[in-house]
Amino acid sequence: MEKKLICGIDEAGRGPLAGPVYAASVILNTDFPPELLNDSKKLSVSQREEARRFITEKTFAWGIGWASHMEIDSINILQASLLAMKRAFEEMIKNIPAEKIKNPKENITAIADGKFIPQIIIPCTAMVKADAQIPEVMAASILAKTARDKHMDEMSLLYPQYGYEKHKGYPTKAHREAVLKYGPSPIQRLSFKVK
Repeated sequence: MEKKLICGIDEAGRGPLAGPVYAASVILNTDFPPELLNDSKKLSVSQREEARRFITEKTFAWGIGWASHMEIDSINILQASLLAMKRAFEEMIKNIPAEKIKNPKENITAIADGKFIPQIIIPCTAMVKADAQIPEVMAASILAKTARDKHMDEMSLLYPQYGYEKHKGYPTKAHREAVLKYGPSPIQRLSFKVK
């Protein structure tokens, strides 16, 4: 019997007051150098970017998904995070050539960071702090964080007065003050309290 592949799934952006929540799903190659990985929050911007490049070029498969600020307001941040994870997994599965994986349900098992699991077609286990322990989840954490940060940098060009390039939508003093001064931005999560 073939050894099962491990798929790591993680999200980025549950806490911000604005913007989408992102998630990534990653299966590493067996020879992937684990020293490149860590919890994305413990890496510098340049370390995360270097790791992102390596992960996207050298992994067995990866995918990114997200849920919009409107979906967050509609279904709540937990459900939106799980939806982003499901979308990331589905994107990853689409990117795997059929000859590499005959039956994902039999050949892949997933580990999702946190206490909850997304609705996906393969067995999945929830693990708190998996992003600090499981290389595949660390890789997913890095891809989710870098993708979301890039998106928020793009949003800062559209809405410069909110300073998204600095705080990425997180509830900093500067972000709260900008919302109070200019009103909610077009990507504001209206279900989140600013004060």
